[in-house]
Amino acid sequence: MASPDTLTTSLPTLGHMIRRFWPYVRKQRAVIAASFFALFAEIGLRLLEPWPLNLVFDRVFASHHRHDAAAAIPTVNIDPLTLIGLAALAVVCITALRAVAAYWNTIGFTLVGNRVLTEVREELYRHLQCLSLSFHNRARSGELTVRVVSDVGLLQDVAVTAFLPLFGKLLLFFSMMILMCSLSWQLGLIALAMAPLFWLSTTSLGRRIREVSRQQRQREGAMASTAAESMGAIKAVQALSLEGTFAQVFSRHNRTSLSQDVQGKRLAAHLERTVDVLIAVGTALVLWRGGSLVVQKRLTPGALLVLLAYLKSAFKPVQDFAKYIGRLAKASAAGERVLDLLERVPEVRDRPDAVRAPHLRGQVRFEHVTFAYDGRRAVLKDITFEVNSGQHIALVGPSGIGKSTLVSLILRLYDPPHGRVLIDGRDIREYTLQSLRAQVSVVLQDTFLFAASVRDNIAFGAPNVTAAEIEAAARLASAHEFIAAMPHGYDTMLGERGVTLSNGQRQRIAIARAAIRRAPILILDEPTTALDRENEQAVIQARSLRGPPAAARVAARSRYARQGAHRSHCVTASARGFRLKEVVTTRSLAAQGIRAQSSGRLRGS
Repeated sequence: MASPDTLTTSLPTLGHMIRRFWPYVRKQRAVIAASFFALFAEIGLRLLEPWPLNLVFDRVFASHHRHDAAAAIPTVNIDPLTLIGLAALAVVCITALRAVAAYWNTIGFTLVGNRVLTEVREELYRHLQCLSLSFHNRARSGELTVRVVSDVGLLQDVAVTAFLPLFGKLLLFFSMMILMCSLSWQLGLIALAMAPLFWLSTTSLGRRIREVSRQQRQREGAMASTAAESMGAIKAVQALSLEGTFAQVFSRHNRTSLSQDVQGKRLAAHLERTVDVLIAVGTALVLWRGGSLVVQKRLTPGALLVLLAYLKSAFKPVQDFAKYIGRLAKASAAGERVLDLLERVPEVRDRPDAVRAPHLRGQVRFEHVTFAYDGRRAVLKDITFEVNSGQHIALVGPSGIGKSTLVSLILRLYDPPHGRVLIDGRDIREYTLQSLRAQVSVVLQDTFLFAASVRDNIAFGAPNVTAAEIEAAARLASAHEFIAAMPHGYDTMLGERGVTLSNGQRQRIAIARAAIRRAPILILDEPTTALDRENEQAVIQARSLRGPPAAARVAARSRYARQGAHRSHCVTASARGFRLKEVVTTRSLAAQGIRAQSSGRLRGS
């Protein structure tokens, strides 16, 4: 987004945020109404606060002013000391009631801000999970984490501690200006004449503060990305002695962020002091002119006291705005970053007419599919083949030729720009994503385990499974023995990404997770890459893999050499398990009973 030239142009961002988050705000109508009631009560009581002093000054200290507004109060034969005591009691009562009203409107607006932005954070997180894989391949995870956690947290903090209180004080400002003009139009106009000067100072400095704040948020995102990347790959960082390299990158971002923060604080301090001077000038002018009116007996001392009290309270929002402008600028930049994510449309999404997939048989067909990650160089070109329900095939070829890309298209992690993928004779884009992916079981090439127990990691593949089914899946994947040897067995907690396990152990748990799902389509993307020969044979020769008897199975395997001989394999089969047979490649699919276009080919990415 282009940076605004003035603070005025940043207001559309605020309006955009309010419109975008309005559905969440609307749900808090009752709390908002109660909070506004308390706010108006606070404003009314704050307007009453100076009047007991007016009564004392005009009825006790300057009782000879009978011709002015003070004389409009009915004369009551009350002892002056008693009147002073009643005025003191009134000050305490009004202030106490105002404090109660302020407490409840603060609590109310805090609830509204926290509830709304909590829902916004949840929506943002869900939306990030729905964004296409192509977006996540380009984005940096640390930067996204900052937006979900820090940016929304900053919006939440500023909304509660700055924006909503300033909104209330803005209402107080206009109320006091109206009353000042009603008491003395001359003094009211003097106070209002200061407003353009306040606006000019906040506009000129506010633009610079906001730009610095935007740059700082971007720099903090870069820091988070660097930290997340190095911590996620700490084994490689330490093995390659890259600690110093990453530390230098992080330090460079950190020092730049520090410089920008200091610059922002300096500008904010400059604005605060400028506003303080302008307020002092305005107060001095009102005092000078008001004192002249009192001397001329055209204004009572009590009225001047009320006007000065109103002036101080009316200028308080301006002081607060100057005080909070740095935080408001950061919140504006954070809001832009949050809206930028929320308004991104996933490239792969449900069509408006998409339907829930019925129970699939598992017949998979590619029709003239061409796909390129960058839109130019095709990874897959004019691929056509069919896998019937119950058939097991393997896509064999060197690394980078496009095998993983092809199986990703079945999951609709990407959509091909040309051609189509069909299951049971129907284009998979006609199904909702959730209902389609729920019927596909997959072991990805990059094994990922979650920071949870072994049992939970296997059960993620199929909710509501029993302990016996989890153990059976683990036995199938040759994982039961090493799981049982762990300190707490299946209840052992794994580290983040499963770092407490070896590559082979992680792969076998991932296979168990796929085996337990009972999906009509099974995809194995390099399923035995991290296994030694013994464990590889144990997995391949397992007697059964959970799923319907007619499930289609697609495996991607790289060519490899053993004992000097090149040999490719594919998984094929009975409904009860895996066995090895001779090579099946794309060009020889037809020879294996699978219809294929011989012109179709896989290209290296």
